[in-house]
Amino acid sequence: MAFPIPHLISSPASSFLPYNPLLNLTPLSLNPKIPFSTPTPPHINVLRHIRRRKATSHLRCSASSYPENNNANSPNQDDVTELPLFPLPLVLFPGAILPLQIFEFRYRVMMHTLLHTDLRFGVIYTDAVTGTAEVGCVGEVIKHERLVDDRFFLICKGQERFRVKKVVRTKPYLVASVAWLEDRPSPSADVDVDGLANEVETYMKDVIRLSNRLGGKAEKEVGDLRRNLFPTPFSFFVGSTFEGAPREQQALLELEDTAARLAREKETLKNTLNYLSAASAVKDVFPSSSSPSSPS
Repeated sequence: MAFPIPHLISSPASSFLPYNPLLNLTPLSLNPKIPFSTPTPPHINVLRHIRRRKATSHLRCSASSYPENNNANSPNQDDVTELPLFPLPLVLFPGAILPLQIFEFRYRVMMHTLLHTDLRFGVIYTDAVTGTAEVGCVGEVIKHERLVDDRFFLICKGQERFRVKKVVRTKPYLVASVAWLEDRPSPSADVDVDGLANEVETYMKDVIRLSNRLGGKAEKEVGDLRRNLFPTPFSFFVGSTFEGAPREQQALLELEDTAARLAREKETLKNTLNYLSAASAVKDVFPSSSSPSSPS
């Protein structure tokens, strides 16, 4: 499928600019000079995402309200329903917070409709190279502000994942028939999913620690990142921190096995840690060298 990308207010590229959830799209802050597919892993800006997570933690669900398996109110995997779609050059994960500013006419029309219905729409990744993905995530509007010129400031929260089955219409905005996705039990009974999640958390803490060091910040103990989350929602949280690598995020979103998702995230974080360790060693030998986040 090839859908047009809607016009968005651009986000500041610098990771040093203050984050304003009402004015900016979720920033993409990986180093654009180091493609994700290259042998050298990118510098994943986990630290910045963690700071934003704390800033918006009051909008997130608690672990008790986000069980490992869908509850009785969650849509059935066999259900097919119509959902308005919002193609974006980013990936939304269940549980993640997405700030948006909407000013294009067709999406303002969509917002007027949503504000009188259930405030839910599908966020689906698209780019000029790969086209539009078939798997996306529902974004539920949890806070909004309508301006006098009919623009909207939104804060959305990721909910269920879905797969597009059929495009129902394209005007005035996209509407598709979708089926719901949820993770299936791992095919291997020997996999310790909870232990794998703990390993991923350890790697994340090490990445944050080294990122702080390379950024010239004082090293300090990184707190609890899992916050009692079950492995599945934790794997979605980890994927949401891989900012600036949307194709990898899309691959993680499409996986229907929590253990496989965590294993892939562990490998990515391990490669990133190796990269940061090497960069840190270079910085110790050549203190005037540029950091990996801003190579010359």
